[in-house]
Amino acid sequence: MTKPVFRYDMTIEEICEIGNQYIDLVWKALYDSMLDELTIAFQEIEDAAYGRYLDRLMPALFEGLEDAGFEVTEPLKEDDFVIGNCLLFRNSLEKWGTEDHRSRIFWNVIRSKNSQQPIGTLLMEIPHSHLKFDIPAAPVLYSLREYEREPIAQGIRRIKE
Repeated sequence: MTKPVFRYDMTIEEICEIGNQYIDLVWKALYDSMLDELTIAFQEIEDAAYGRYLDRLMPALFEGLEDAGFEVTEPLKEDDFVIGNCLLFRNSLEKWGTEDHRSRIFWNVIRSKNSQQPIGTLLMEIPHSHLKFDIPAAPVLYSLREYEREPIAQGIRRIKE
């Protein structure tokens, strides 16, 4: 799977744009290739099957950011549940949609490795069903300039409501 290429001097908006180009390029073929396996897995592990999908979709994006000199996750806590190498379940919200088209949004504060200064927050929305394994539309990235928890939550609400 191709890895998106980022530059150290990119803004959070530019990172978001390149990330969405990457997702648009690979999400459907990956979904189709994993559909049978994840349909079966969903019967046993339910929503965790979406984590398996994201474990394959997201690492290339985060590796591309790290290669360009960004830090993409915060220090892990002992009870953290990590998806796709860098998505922390505690940094996510799921409040929108119907049972067959729910929406969970994860967030990652993106920092410069050198200065440790945050450049903004990358949001990743995964539409999904709670009734069967189904991703009814492409996952989507959004960007926020905010990088603290409450302003991030407010930004997510602005996007979704």
